[in-house]
Amino acid sequence: MAPSVPGTGRETVSPVAAPSTDDVTIAADAAALAKRLEPLHSMIYFVPEIGEELKELGVRPRDQYFAQRSAPMGAVGPGLVAATFFNFNPALIARSVPSVWASASPGDVVNARLRAADGALRRFLGDEVSSPAVRESAELARRACEGATPEDRPLYAGHADLPWPDEPHLDLWHAVTLLREHRGDAHLHALVSAGLSGIEALVTHVATGTGFTVAFAQQSRGWSPEQWADAKAALAERGLMEGDALTADGEALRREIEDHTTRMSLGPWRRLGADGVARLTEISKPLSKAVLPAFAVEGVFAKKSPRHQQG
Repeated sequence: MAPSVPGTGRETVSPVAAPSTDDVTIAADAAALAKRLEPLHSMIYFVPEIGEELKELGVRPRDQYFAQRSAPMGAVGPGLVAATFFNFNPALIARSVPSVWASASPGDVVNARLRAADGALRRFLGDEVSSPAVRESAELARRACEGATPEDRPLYAGHADLPWPDEPHLDLWHAVTLLREHRGDAHLHALVSAGLSGIEALVTHVATGTGFTVAFAQQSRGWSPEQWADAKAALAERGLMEGDALTADGEALRREIEDHTTRMSLGPWRRLGADGVARLTEISKPLSKAVLPAFAVEGVFAKKSPRHQQG
């Protein structure tokens, strides 16, 4: 019998085949590694280097996130950005896209982003930027990317079309970006399969205490307090939230969403193998730790946040 989605009273058929014994062994380690690597990618949304680069191109601060993350897909419109970013208010996106492409072409934005990543990593890593650990991490992460697939993954596919930088620290950043977007696209599949809208996904994620604060989530994703309250009320009707907290069913749903995401994202880690996953986990720890100062922004993250941002 197929499992039911908590709070919906309906059964779902998992789109993911039952995991093999090897997959079960690697899944938990792979999920932990994805979180370990995440700061190496997501620091790009907080470092001053990206703001400076995009300002030089004439991109307004309010448009910069949408520009840099969607640029690998080309000069896309607001509908595609809203669909792939998912937990943003589409009205907020429409104020930036597609008008941002009148200021800077997608290619110029992609190049600016790479320059910003270069500058930020050199600043954070210092002399370690060309260390054996960076080179080996880049090699392992790039090998993992060989197991990634583009089907039903538009953000990943757009980034995967970009050329490899061919400097170890930038190869590492690009590989981690690919792995993040590969998992992120799978995560949206899991959220939609769970019957969550974009704002409901964000509300439940914030309720776990491992992401943004409520105030920053509302402000940065463009949702009003009234829209937030309506989403909480809808989730409460499904038995997924009570007040600001997840119910037992809500917690179970979030766990299944994460498990679903991991199952759909195993390709890179199968390619790397258990030993490769263990090695990358070991040697990437100090590198991820080195970029954490980028996230020291008051009022943005919950205290329990592992510094990775998905819905």
